[in-house]
Amino acid sequence: MPPVPVHAAEVPRRTLRVALSFAISLFFIWGLAYGLLDVLNKHFQDTLHVGTAESTWLQIAYFGAYLVVSLPAGLWLARAGYKIGILTGLAVTAIGAFLFIPAAASGTFLPFVLSMFVLAAGLACLETAADSYVAVLGPPEDASRRLNLAQSFNGLGTFIGPLIGGTLFFADGPAAAGGAHDNVRMIYAGIGVAIVVFALFVARAHLPEISEDSHAVEGGRSGGILARRHFVLGVVTQAIYIGAQVGIGALFINVAVTTWDGLTARGAAYLLSFALMTYMVGRFASTALLARVGPRQLLTVFAVANVVLSLVVAAGVDRVSLIAMIGVFFFMSTMFPTIFALGVRDLGRGAKRGASAMVMAIGGGVALPYPMGLLAERYGAPAAFVLPAVSFAIVALYGWRFSKLEDER
Repeated sequence: MPPVPVHAAEVPRRTLRVALSFAISLFFIWGLAYGLLDVLNKHFQDTLHVGTAESTWLQIAYFGAYLVVSLPAGLWLARAGYKIGILTGLAVTAIGAFLFIPAAASGTFLPFVLSMFVLAAGLACLETAADSYVAVLGPPEDASRRLNLAQSFNGLGTFIGPLIGGTLFFADGPAAAGGAHDNVRMIYAGIGVAIVVFALFVARAHLPEISEDSHAVEGGRSGGILARRHFVLGVVTQAIYIGAQVGIGALFINVAVTTWDGLTARGAAYLLSFALMTYMVGRFASTALLARVGPRQLLTVFAVANVVLSLVVAAGVDRVSLIAMIGVFFFMSTMFPTIFALGVRDLGRGAKRGASAMVMAIGGGVALPYPMGLLAERYGAPAAFVLPAVSFAIVALYGWRFSKLEDER
């Protein structure tokens, strides 16, 4: 039997804070997994001799899992509740992490791709649960701020991931496949064990089931979530944005070594970690700014800034393009949580289904990495940033116009 939902106002503040702390911890887990992903991309180019475009199959597997799993995860979440949904995601993520052990022993690319798919399937379950849970753990008007705060800890995980990967995967330059894969095995085995331990704590914790009706608007409009134009366009915009984010991360090291003469892959991995630190700083800054600036305005300004910076990267200017690419990460920081919050607002009982659709939109990450890889192979890695520039222009349009279509009915 699913737990009986309660109104958020009926739950003691201390209980809400504890539940929010557990939910925020989940953001660190998938941040770490994502932070390792882009370093693995370049690592396998060096050790398994796959091409730039072929190596993006790691990203396709990772974000393809979101396409496949998010809607079923949303249905399971609606049936079983937040706590069981979170535990399910943790279990599948741990299995995916442990699958890297036999994948490393095989020494071939395909088992790593399949392991990444399973791991990301678990992360899709976690994100479906955690994003919507954070949104309802408090007043609805503060949902954007809570999501930005939670996503800041995601940024902490993405910052640490490249540091770990850069140190171990590129310890002696392009390592021999066997030794380098021993490090891959060790890292993911450690992640699997840590997730199992964390799941035991979650199993013992009291995580209240919050009713989404407490976030419905009085006298709200009738109709299903597909009738809400701001929601449908939000899902599309989210998919487009994630495609840009994933493509940028996948080619970061390639662009860095191209536009900074003498920079090694290891040094570029550390710069990726620095870029992700600016991403994390941007998340905390966005949380503070949202106390003074509306989410639509902030999203629009940040997206326009990234259109300009992406075009500077595409120009391939020595060193300047690399600095601009790092700047892109700062202005990407608020985009996912703000689009998410703007898209699922006022959905009431459809909040869980809306959240699962928004998380499924993360599957948009499969769209840009491969064409960006092809552009990089033909015209050079910086030129591929024309595609993210177009994507950020669409994000700006959503913040400026499309996110408020429902309000104009």
